Amino acid sequence: MKKIKNVLLVALFFITAAVVGQTKITGIVVDEMGEPLPGANVVVKGTTNGIGTDFNGKFTLNSKSNSGVVEVSFVGYDTKNVSFTSAKTNLGQIQLQPSNVLGEVVITGVIDIAKDRQTPVASSTIRAEEIQEKLGSQEFPEILKSTPSVYATKQGGGFGDSRLSIRGFDQENVAVLINGVPVNDMENGRVYWSNWMGLSDVTSAMQVQRGLGSSKLANASVGGTVNIVTKTSQQREGGNVGFSYGNDNYMKYRASYSTGKLESGLSASILLSRTQQDGYVDGTKAVGHNYFIGLGYAVNDDHQLEFTFTGAPQWHNQRSYAESISTYQKYGVGGEPNIKYNAAWGYLNGEEFSFRRNFYHKPVMSLNHDWTISDASKLSTVVYASWGRGGGTGPIGDVNNIRDFDSRLRDSNGIVRFDDIAKWNAGGSVPDFGADRTSTISDRSNGLTRRASMNSHNWYGAVVNFHNDANENLSWDLGIDVRTYKGIHYRVVNNLLGATGYVDSRDRNNPNRNITDFVEASPSFNPWQNISDQQKIEYYNDGNVRWLGAFGQVEYKNDKISTYLQGGISQQGFQRVDYFNLGAHNGTEQASSFKNLIGGNIKGGLNWNINEAHNVFFNAGFISKQPFFNSVYTSFTNNDINPFLTNEKIINYEVGYGFSHENYAVKLNAYRTSWKDRFLRGRGSVRGNFVQINGVEQVHSGIELETLAKFGKLKIEGMISLGDFEYKGEAIGTEYDQNNDLVQDNITFYLDGAKAGNQAQTTARVGFTYEATESLKFDIDQFYASRLYASISPAAFSSKTTAALGSLQLPGHSLINAGVSYKLKLNDKMKLKFRFNVNNLTNEVYISDSATNIHATSGSTTYRGIDVRNRVYFGFGRTWNTSVRFEF
Repeated sequence: MKKIKNVLLVALFFITAAVVGQTKITGIVVDEMGEPLPGANVVVKGTTNGIGTDFNGKFTLNSKSNSGVVEVSFVGYDTKNVSFTSAKTNLGQIQLQPSNVLGEVVITGVIDIAKDRQTPVASSTIRAEEIQEKLGSQEFPEILKSTPSVYATKQGGGFGDSRLSIRGFDQENVAVLINGVPVNDMENGRVYWSNWMGLSDVTSAMQVQRGLGSSKLANASVGGTVNIVTKTSQQREGGNVGFSYGNDNYMKYRASYSTGKLESGLSASILLSRTQQDGYVDGTKAVGHNYFIGLGYAVNDDHQLEFTFTGAPQWHNQRSYAESISTYQKYGVGGEPNIKYNAAWGYLNGEEFSFRRNFYHKPVMSLNHDWTISDASKLSTVVYASWGRGGGTGPIGDVNNIRDFDSRLRDSNGIVRFDDIAKWNAGGSVPDFGADRTSTISDRSNGLTRRASMNSHNWYGAVVNFHNDANENLSWDLGIDVRTYKGIHYRVVNNLLGATGYVDSRDRNNPNRNITDFVEASPSFNPWQNISDQQKIEYYNDGNVRWLGAFGQVEYKNDKISTYLQGGISQQGFQRVDYFNLGAHNGTEQASSFKNLIGGNIKGGLNWNINEAHNVFFNAGFISKQPFFNSVYTSFTNNDINPFLTNEKIINYEVGYGFSHENYAVKLNAYRTSWKDRFLRGRGSVRGNFVQINGVEQVHSGIELETLAKFGKLKIEGMISLGDFEYKGEAIGTEYDQNNDLVQDNITFYLDGAKAGNQAQTTARVGFTYEATESLKFDIDQFYASRLYASISPAAFSSKTTAALGSLQLPGHSLINAGVSYKLKLNDKMKLKFRFNVNNLTNEVYISDSATNIHATSGSTTYRGIDVRNRVYFGFGRTWNTSVRFEF
């Protein structure tokens, strides 16, 4: 018995010693404005014992020593050392100041942000101040053009119609995460930036991870990952109001207020803004709103809750069709193109009207719960939901067989004659339209009408991550990712354009219906709007997607080495429901069964800090990616499942080098990505049919260099990326007519060596920032893009002769942007901030995208060497904006 007591005493001694030896260090990390910095890295200096701050900038860190120094760092800020002792373990508020180092942060929980000299991935981070200063009236993705291998354009030029490519892969294949929540459309992978136009107002930091990235989710980040971290409820008490004005009557009003953390543990933050513009491109008026509501509650030291609700209801007229260069020249002066020309708009009853208008409201609601289970374990959960309501308008029908794109419906300036169309639709006489319209509704002639294609959705999901620190060096994570998505697709009548009614015969269950319900082309501010009673025309189907994923990660780090291994598996199920029974003649059921596909990934990497200045890393990974919805159901019926259906395979290798100094920083990366078994669908032969191609392979490789140097008050940033993005080998396809009937199969497409389009394969940038005084700052940068290739039509490569011409290379371009900032400090809490931006300072005319691949011949009419029959988008000319912001 005595021996047992002795053993118990010894055990108690060691337990007590372990507890006594643990020093619990707490604090909150804030920025230069006193607002919390979520994801700041806090490490006990001289060890690998560290943690990331939570959404409210707080941290709790256990140290084996009773005294020492914690090292606090965050992207774009100077590292700060703070001493602690057993008598001083609550370090209070730790304020960081902006720096000039290419650094990143790490965030635990469900958000995965890379950390410089630790996470072995290629990444670049942009913090909130730079976004607020330099974005101005540009599109949100355009701020990323300052980073390597990123190409962003405004495409058609409508409000929010921009697109993004990373390492040659379009944004359908780039994962976009907001606070760890995926936002890519679950049917087609797309991101519609018009739905997120207010995101720049609430972003704390945005990081681009090129290649595989560090996200633990089983997302198909072929090109890369864009991580966006928003502000939280627990910002400092105060707020701001601001106003911006720019070219073409661009106006933005913004106001926000935060309570700070109250004694009850509650906190709240709210932001509201409104944006309106006439649009740089003719006929692209827009109005958008944005709201952000954040509510936080610190239940106790172990449980933190954060609720956010944000959305941006908007409408904007569009230029959704790329015109030929000759058309732009026709409405230009002296052979120069009118780059603002838009064939979709005109005037109706004296007001701007367009065939093409996008209107949408897609709010996202999320609830985050962080549970500190023990000193070593933490459970992070986010439950989220998104409801999308809206669509895009377009023409349907004709005027005496004259379709909407016909020049006879336009005046000498290329403007659509909507008043004349309405007059003819109503039975009036318009001589150059031909015979008067005498048809009535009973004659099934609808005239020329504006319809709206609705693409609503209901999306629910949850991400749960359990993190455990096995010891000072080893940690592991396990988690699940579940999602359910219902896409609701149909058309409605929006505007009769003077006609007396509309008849639809497409619903096989209810033919020859007189449509009496006309849906407004404006976003509903009610995200739960009932859409079941809207009268549908043309088609009505649902796309249901179910996702169940599991992931895990093991990470080891010491003073020199950090390495990780990640793995994930997911089952994605696809179901199509056709309420119009359009495929009934083929024996199709109204609802298909679910087609379930298994996918997953495995990736890992290692970073070696050679010394305090130099580090090298490598990573590699394999992704088995389920195809998109239209790759599964390739026709307009439920029973035509792609017989060649297979997962796409992505293999990525990457190596990198970094150099870090107080005033200098360099990052150099080299990569190769192979993407096999792609499925492509597009227009086919001269008959205008469709082709479906299976087994396509793309290989993208390149090098990236990113630099920074500071000389006193002058900061110089630079980047260059050299890529080689091309197709490999041949592929087999099938041609279908407009009724989806087989025309020809086993067609060979000679894609080998063709360059992948829609991204400049060489980009470079150099930027200068000069801080004249503490309050006054000037900046100017030049962006260069070349080896930009047109989007290729696979059908053009169905013969060896046309395939030999390869991809059409567009002229390169160079753009200069400049700005000036001034800050006026009124007192300790109040500031006035002024900003003025000019984009494309030299007003360069350039082609940003080409939808066709027509090569010039000896008899071709050309513009800068490009056949004028090519359908292109021109980039914007010179634009400007100015803003004032009052912070209190």
